[in-house]
Amino acid sequence: MQKINKNVVLAFLSLTSLVFLLFQLYYYKFYLSQKNGAVFSKVRGSQPGQDSTRWYVVRKFLGLISSHNIPVYLIDPLILGLVDKDIEQIRNSPDGPSPECKYFCAPRDFTTFALLDKTWKHEVGLFRAAEKMGFQWLKIINKDPRLDGMDDLSGIEIPLHYIFKMSSHAIHLVVFYERSGNYLWHGPLRLKQHMDRKFVSFRKLHFGHYPGAYEKPELLLVSIDDLKVQIPKNPSSFLEEMSHSRFLECRYREARAFFQLYPDDTSLDAVEFRKKAKSLLHLAALTLNNLGVKFWLSSGTCLGWYRQCNVIPHSKDVDLGVFIRDYKADIIPAFQKAGLPLKHKFGKVEDSLELSFQGEDDVKLDIFFFYEEDDHIWNGGTQAKSGKKFKYLFPKFTLCWTEFVELKVHVPCEALQYVEANYGPDWKVPVKTWDWKSSPSNVQYNGVWPVDEWDDVIQIY
Repeated sequence: MQKINKNVVLAFLSLTSLVFLLFQLYYYKFYLSQKNGAVFSKVRGSQPGQDSTRWYVVRKFLGLISSHNIPVYLIDPLILGLVDKDIEQIRNSPDGPSPECKYFCAPRDFTTFALLDKTWKHEVGLFRAAEKMGFQWLKIINKDPRLDGMDDLSGIEIPLHYIFKMSSHAIHLVVFYERSGNYLWHGPLRLKQHMDRKFVSFRKLHFGHYPGAYEKPELLLVSIDDLKVQIPKNPSSFLEEMSHSRFLECRYREARAFFQLYPDDTSLDAVEFRKKAKSLLHLAALTLNNLGVKFWLSSGTCLGWYRQCNVIPHSKDVDLGVFIRDYKADIIPAFQKAGLPLKHKFGKVEDSLELSFQGEDDVKLDIFFFYEEDDHIWNGGTQAKSGKKFKYLFPKFTLCWTEFVELKVHVPCEALQYVEANYGPDWKVPVKTWDWKSSPSNVQYNGVWPVDEWDDVIQIY
């Protein structure tokens, strides 16, 4: 028997192993990966360094929700930012702006879509179909704040977020709900104790770090990277809105405790005043919003929202704050046109400006203008009979949305610090006797207006 060459045997075995390895790779790539969504071939026009996996996961997700007639729209800030640069070309091109995969192949861990709750039913079939397609999914639920009120602190939970994961990419589906102020709201993403905190990198999500409030968007159907998808008609406006969308709920639990200590005034006068104050606030919001002037609840109106989720019945006015940088000369004519005559104008644009308008009966609207310094913010006050000036100092603050008397409106995000600055540590205790010149904790004497300026800085009508 002829002696077998060991080198030939080793070479044969090595070749056999290599063929078997190549077969395994081929089998994994063209069978298992398609089944499990792990690896995908290059999409049309994808550039070097771009992972077409993202495109395929998005395509599969859009196919999933389309088969269940669920209307979603794209709110991913990274993709919308890219889209916004090419928005005219995208609008005018039915097949998309370019042959390359430019948007859905862009590097990111998530793609974010929005879903309006009222447009679909929570069908179990959707999730079964998702699993068959290779998706893993997670549902995040929490309390429905729309059902909270002074008489009912509801414990009913609603779906707020869904995560659909396939391969190395995930779809974040944010559920939006319509609120009584005619706006859309999404809740925070808070994981229950039993949930897998490593399911995805939750900290990288663009939505869910806090609740958000948005106007109802006008949508546009476009073709992006060969995929038909709805987007906000004006992506740049949506992205700007997103950056200032943080929402604060009224503190019903604390308000309920407050009224247990200090029963609410339910007299006819109190009910009538609250009705008039609500109407005046809605009219003021409409007027300022039409002018594009950002404002927030200030002074006693802000205290009423924060402390008791309602207008303070003995306050007798509605108080709003506006940054002086947002002042417009059209404000006074606009309010007069809305049927609110000017009651007084104190100060000037450069210093301590405040406006007061006469509402229905004896209810007035006060607008205080705020000035920013390096380490604080302040608004001024003027005593008409003496010309004395006063200054009210606040720590710096940002603005958040809230819902108050069925209105989407701004309040200071740092609400407690804002209220404490104005009303001191005893803000929880109602005070019916209030002197605006001495009672506030943050008031400072600020000199006297020169007599020769009185005609300009002290105007009473």
